Amino acid sequence: REDELQPLVDAWRSSNPMVTTLWWDVDRAVKQCVHEHVSVRTHNIVFTYKSGFLIIKLPSKRCLYYVKPRVEENKYGGESVTYEGVGSTKKWERLESYGPKFVENITQAIARDILLYAMQTLKEYRIVAHVHDEAIIETDKSVSVQSVCKLMGRTPPWAE
Repeated sequence: REDELQPLVDAWRSSNPMVTTLWWDVDRAVKQCVHEHVSVRTHNIVFTYKSGFLIIKLPSKRCLYYVKPRVEENKYGGESVTYEGVGSTKKWERLESYGPKFVENITQAIARDILLYAMQTLKEYRIVAHVHDEAIIETDKSVSVQSVCKLMGRTPPWAE
């Protein structure tokens, strides 16, 4: 039951204050950006409204785009950002989001950028597949796991 889960949610949030701070800082930044059509920066992420798009510029300089964003009243009486996208029905529709969801998208996008950089450090090897945060290579047995991990563990210049 939902009421039994709330104490777990509350305990997790109180144990992870930096995460919840990020959620609500991003929430405020997105709403201000969309409301006022201004650029807002928080946590090394830039939010811009331009030509009908909410543009989220990641630390890697890659951007996420949200189509026709608006700040609207949600079912709880608060404000949410909505945008156009493909919903669960696989049709174009208005989608609702808020800080934690935007942070999820940002986190996944940054993880992809880190994996791409790691894969570029492995250019001398044959990458046969990659999934989420893993790359699968075919190589000679003389190559150590440690040497591959050292290459993949390099910090991208944009993340320093």
